Amino acid sequence: MKDNVTEYLDKRADLETRPLVAGTLEGIEQVVVIPVLAERNCVFKALASLGRNPQPDLDKTLVICVVNNRKEPYAARAEIEDNKETLTLLERLVQGGTASVPAELEPASIRLGYIDAASPGNELPRKGGVGLARKIGLDWGVAVLRDAPSEPPRLLFSLDADTLAAPNYLGAVRTFFAEQSAWAAVVAYAHRLDGPGDEAAAIQCYELFLRYHVMGLSYARSPYAFPSIGSTMVCRVEAYAAVAGMNTRQGGEDFYFLQQLAKTGGVSRIFSTTVFPSSRPSRRAPFGTGMRVQRFLDGAHDEYRLYDPRSYRILKEWFALVAASLDRDASFLRAGAQAIAPQLVDFLDINRFSSVWPRLRRNSSGPDALHAQFHRWFDGFKTLKLLHFLRDNGFPQQDMFPAIKQLLAMAESPKPPVNWRTIREDRAAQKALLEHLRWYAERHPPPWPVFEPATRGKKHR
Repeated sequence: MKDNVTEYLDKRADLETRPLVAGTLEGIEQVVVIPVLAERNCVFKALASLGRNPQPDLDKTLVICVVNNRKEPYAARAEIEDNKETLTLLERLVQGGTASVPAELEPASIRLGYIDAASPGNELPRKGGVGLARKIGLDWGVAVLRDAPSEPPRLLFSLDADTLAAPNYLGAVRTFFAEQSAWAAVVAYAHRLDGPGDEAAAIQCYELFLRYHVMGLSYARSPYAFPSIGSTMVCRVEAYAAVAGMNTRQGGEDFYFLQQLAKTGGVSRIFSTTVFPSSRPSRRAPFGTGMRVQRFLDGAHDEYRLYDPRSYRILKEWFALVAASLDRDASFLRAGAQAIAPQLVDFLDINRFSSVWPRLRRNSSGPDALHAQFHRWFDGFKTLKLLHFLRDNGFPQQDMFPAIKQLLAMAESPKPPVNWRTIREDRAAQKALLEHLRWYAERHPPPWPVFEPATRGKKHR
């Protein structure tokens, strides 16, 4: 009988269209995948940061760069030319040469491979984006690791070409998975704040939004309380196969991939190492860091607005009600939801909760299984839809800094060292607040397991 890894490769991976170019693969126990689109000025710095990890960790790690673009006119000529130069340099590195290779990489002993998804005939399809590029690399990572022993864990790391990794990145992640028996995880992150003034302000604002939202989900005891940032993701090969691989949609692919990993075994948080994403603006994707930075710089939208903190209290009370009432019927839960907030009942009715709940109860073997099935139904996307519904029905977005202050009080956090009255105009105070939220996240990781790792080959969709 095939295991789920072999079954995945047989049914869902296309390894022939775009082959992996690499040296020997002997002894590889983990794979880092980096999508590369017009990143010649960044990707070698990312590789250099990996190269500062200890050599024993590098010896067991393969780094795969997936150089990708679509055809013209869906890709700019400058992007195609940039990728062409990057492929030339990667080829020299893989072959062991250093001519014309960036100086910072020369001392690094990285086991490197690349996939050409950019040259004529190899391009991504018109609707292909970073999700597809990531999938191409991760699928090859699965193939490389298929025959490696399952313990120590066979890991797939996701990194971005404009992201730097800490010098202990490879070893710290591996140690965490081995000691915690983790299924999937996100690594701690800190956006680099070294860009020009407005760019630094933009990324600072965006990270405040990200951390506020995850803090709100954590306060609500949601099993989806983690950031959806592609360069933070790590999972076991078995987990990747269990969710049928990387999501390839354009925009939001990291969110949906992590959501599926959470449903099949949970997403842990790793704070023993850090990745450092860039603050660059971008118009490539409709979601994510680059878009938010660009939107801030364009000035067409007030970025200093957040979900009402009371929305997270509604979410918290709803989740607590369900957890305490697993033996009760839908009418009891609906009445409890009405007492929490009438808007919550409206949302549940729109989503047919009264017919969903009996089905979940019938198909669950016990209280723990029912609780997990509920959160598979009321998943990260449905949680986001509830927050949007509340935003549009009585709980409008609030100014960023009063909202953060209120949520910190709700979570009983120590007070940050800032003047709330003047913080809107004080970027140094905003940075101090961001550092406080980073500190808080590290010391208050979500402690509640909801999902157990899927059995081999089983999928929850």
